[in-house]
Amino acid sequence: MTETVGVVGAGLVGALAALGLAKKGYSVILYDLRADPRTTKENNFRSINLAVSERGIRALKYVDESMADRVLEGIIPMYGRMIHDLEGNQESQLYGLFGESINSIDRKQLNLSLVEEIERFNKTTEHKISLKFECKVTNVQIKDPVSVEYILNGEKLKDQLDFVVGADGSYSVVRSSLQKQIRMNYSQEYIDMCYLEMYIPPGKKGSFQLNPNRLHIWPRQSYMLIALANQDGSFTSTFFGSWDLVESLDTKDKVESFFVENFVDAVDLIGLNKVVDCFLNNPRGALMQVNCNKYNFEDKCIIIGDAAHSMVPFYGQGMNCGFEDVRILLELLDKHGLNRGKTFDEYSATREKDLKAILELALRNYKEMSSDVTSSLYLFRKKLDGVLGRLIPEKWVPLYTMVSFRSDISYSKAIEQSQKQQKVLKWTEWSVLGAAACGAAFYFSRKK
Repeated sequence: MTETVGVVGAGLVGALAALGLAKKGYSVILYDLRADPRTTKENNFRSINLAVSERGIRALKYVDESMADRVLEGIIPMYGRMIHDLEGNQESQLYGLFGESINSIDRKQLNLSLVEEIERFNKTTEHKISLKFECKVTNVQIKDPVSVEYILNGEKLKDQLDFVVGADGSYSVVRSSLQKQIRMNYSQEYIDMCYLEMYIPPGKKGSFQLNPNRLHIWPRQSYMLIALANQDGSFTSTFFGSWDLVESLDTKDKVESFFVENFVDAVDLIGLNKVVDCFLNNPRGALMQVNCNKYNFEDKCIIIGDAAHSMVPFYGQGMNCGFEDVRILLELLDKHGLNRGKTFDEYSATREKDLKAILELALRNYKEMSSDVTSSLYLFRKKLDGVLGRLIPEKWVPLYTMVSFRSDISYSKAIEQSQKQQKVLKWTEWSVLGAAACGAAFYFSRKK
């Protein structure tokens, strides 16, 4: 008899999980509070563009290679950062050693594409994925009998299920139910940082006003602006700053003065009036991290994606990590012959270390993006890191390469290897500085 799974959350991770589980033969019900993206045109101005990289692409291909090609059609490769200084000068910093790239993709378009893939799947199989949008899940029962209670079209309903997958984000209803049944370690931390979305329009005839193959950053120590390209020639731009700073910029004059002083070339691209309108009227998003373990109750319930590990966006791994969750979960189901108890227990036991690692990296990378990228010492170390990576690629792999371009290296292993390499880099750095100091001392002593 076909088992039925309820996937709560039809965002990126939930939609991919629904497709992956359905392809394993499960009957899937997918619940989401939001409207069907195929029929809604709303824009809530809270969508930070995504950078899909190797981990995410591998997961999409694991579920369905032809599906991956379709949903990733039109992605824009970004081969590095473009740093904008106060005068508007630009400097490129490459990501990869051998021409690798991360890829800009619109979050809403990707979500829509995955839902359309569910529709495509439903036309080709009898085990259909049931889609329930504008559906408020009010309670999840994870002990036998497993069930999901929800409100749809004003009616209170209840579905009996074999198990539940929670992919319902940072404020997960499924996680709340799970916490009542297991001894879960859980933490939630708000970062003193908010974000708001801005928009750089296309140039003439849909041209790009900036290099589309770079992630553009205006680093200003305690705040920054970023921009990622869209297919239509526009850029989605996001401002990050402390709540005190953003809330202090509460008049047209203050916003104009702040942006002209700090982001002069961005003002030219966006338009000063539009900058003011965005800053005073667009919603402001909070940034927080969620960390917990374990992730399952027996074979009845498991949480993945932001429900288990919400992270700040500064390493571009939130979606990629969530997609990797799906791949690892599906691979473990294969390994254990669809035995969910063994699968879920092994997932909880082995995934925790890697999730803690990427949360740490995501938080740490804000400092790199907002200030380190302008540091001579950082740039020297980065250059040396790249030289060693090209000379001895089998022994030396930079951290960014391990995280973004090597899905065969786990997040925790990447940190372990990077820590060893950082010791070598620091030793080399001090050796070079010491040699330079000795050379300078010798030169001036000879002049005397």
